Amino acid sequence: MVSSVKPYKKQHYADLKNDCIRNKTLFEDPEFPATNASLYYNKPPPGRVKWKRPAEISKKPHLFVEGISSHDLNQGVVGNCWFVAACSCLALKPKLWQKVIPDWKEQEWDDKHPENYAGIFHFQFWIFGEWIDVVVDDRLPTINEELIYCHSKDPNEFWSALLEKAYAKLSGCYQSLEGGNTGDAVVDFSGAVSEAISLEEGQFYKDQGKQDKLFDDLLKVYDRGGIISCSIRAQPHEIELKMINGLVKGHAYSVTAVKRVRLGHGLLAYFKNETIPLIRMRNPWGKIEWKGAWSDSSEEWAKVGDTERHKLGITVEDDGEFWMSFTDWCKFFTDADVCRVINTSLISVHKTWNEYVHFGSWSKNADPLLNRCGGCANHKRTFLQNPQYLFDVTKETDEVLISLQQRDMKIHRPQGHGENLTIGFGIFKVELNRKYRLHDILTQKCVNTSTYINARTVFMRISLTQGRYVIFPTTFQPFTMGDFMLRVFTDVESGCRELTVDKPQVKCWSSIIGYPQAVTHVYVHSAEGLQNQDRTGGADPYVIISCEGKSVKSTIHKDTLNPEFATSGVFYRKKLSKPITVQVWNSNAVKDEFMGQVVLSGSVNDPTEPQRLQLTDQRRQMPGTIGLRIVTSVQLTAI
Repeated sequence: MVSSVKPYKKQHYADLKNDCIRNKTLFEDPEFPATNASLYYNKPPPGRVKWKRPAEISKKPHLFVEGISSHDLNQGVVGNCWFVAACSCLALKPKLWQKVIPDWKEQEWDDKHPENYAGIFHFQFWIFGEWIDVVVDDRLPTINEELIYCHSKDPNEFWSALLEKAYAKLSGCYQSLEGGNTGDAVVDFSGAVSEAISLEEGQFYKDQGKQDKLFDDLLKVYDRGGIISCSIRAQPHEIELKMINGLVKGHAYSVTAVKRVRLGHGLLAYFKNETIPLIRMRNPWGKIEWKGAWSDSSEEWAKVGDTERHKLGITVEDDGEFWMSFTDWCKFFTDADVCRVINTSLISVHKTWNEYVHFGSWSKNADPLLNRCGGCANHKRTFLQNPQYLFDVTKETDEVLISLQQRDMKIHRPQGHGENLTIGFGIFKVELNRKYRLHDILTQKCVNTSTYINARTVFMRISLTQGRYVIFPTTFQPFTMGDFMLRVFTDVESGCRELTVDKPQVKCWSSIIGYPQAVTHVYVHSAEGLQNQDRTGGADPYVIISCEGKSVKSTIHKDTLNPEFATSGVFYRKKLSKPITVQVWNSNAVKDEFMGQVVLSGSVNDPTEPQRLQLTDQRRQMPGTIGLRIVTSVQLTAI
């Protein structure tokens, strides 16, 4: 990822601050002025707004009062609980907030040297793959002498109000922050990878196995610096509706702890080692809490020893923070945003990932070979006219994380174009030697398709077997244009790259060494009835597909006479008279043993449907048959 920081609107914090100190003036930001245009585009705040500097609101303004805490924040009059929840999560992670609020000691008010205060602050956000430094002045909107947007509980603390102002500047105005996604804000604070989990659709509450796996995953995410938030889905008329159990619908909560809590008292608790999975949340309102089991004053806490309770910091007060059992959390909350801070460090005690980042566009062109906005797989005629990204899985199986993110659209809300595109992606297993764009789906298998949703980010975590794959990032409808960022994480090097070329290129020496006259796709599905090769009555077969000196080889299938190879290759052929051979071999520690072959002409007139052929050794038949499909075309962009 790009680590350097780019100044937003070409405003350099240090230069602007030095100019203000030299001229003995307080900074006024021309790029985000103290006017109505910075507040709203069609929905004014409920009252007469006055822009005030912190010194006009408080006698002792500070960036932080007694440090930074998730308890610092309260929501304002704008529906930005999602942003406040993200800030609460940020406050729990020193490594993250010190990146978002750089030089925080230097930015703090200095009572001993007030002449160094210039009314200017800066914050850093990870926007579409790069860190952006955003400068703001300290003029904040108030109504009746009170801050109207995000603010701290302590009237002398201003970090959250100034951070929100910088984020509003990125989004065009404060109103553009009304209605957003906590996971998106967390990504902007960290460069994390966001995964949206539907607790309702996944029915985790009803499936203890899935519930235990989810808890273990969230515990790992939290312990490794990740950020989690959650909400309860609501109908339009139910937004911020308080339920009987104390939870609020259509409202974002930040998760502030994920723990296995030890039950029992004294030494007996340690010997029994009985635990219960609990999760702690905070309401951005700073009040109104869960009333059920494990709430602040519930009887369940009597099961927990004093030492354990003290470690958990249990308080019986309406501060907006509360515990729930994980089972109840899965039952009552419908959605969670899980943001993983992916570890790509070469030296680490935790799992590290190999990362590839690609930036692309869905762009329109009348030429089908140049069009790059073909829509989802429902649109068969145009689907392959999308960007294509190839990567390899070289381990027997590997967990792969894929994140597709589109540009944030909030800044376009004043013009009525602030809605996200509906996006998603498909993953296809392709030929082992594929290196040009895919033009037809013959036997290439779609191994998975993401959800298609009008969210900023679509995420998938999937376990893939060894082979070569192509990702198709798409919009739902064809001919919809936009920009995207694709991030691919694998355990080992994957060589992820965009496929941009349609066929072998003509070079100056092509007239001498020849140029392909046809392209052939060969897919070997399986073999049946192979000859015994060892004492146990089995074999360890693999298949090799060869053409004009080039070949692809399948993985070895252990102890079987009926292997399912599911292996394919694509060959650009210069000499159509040369046949294609498919050979089956047995893997042996001393020397591999030939088990038979079939020879294919690869003619364009050959049958293209699946066929089963008898294995031979050129002179005689050998035990076993092989199932395959072969397709040849003289049009090099046909396959």
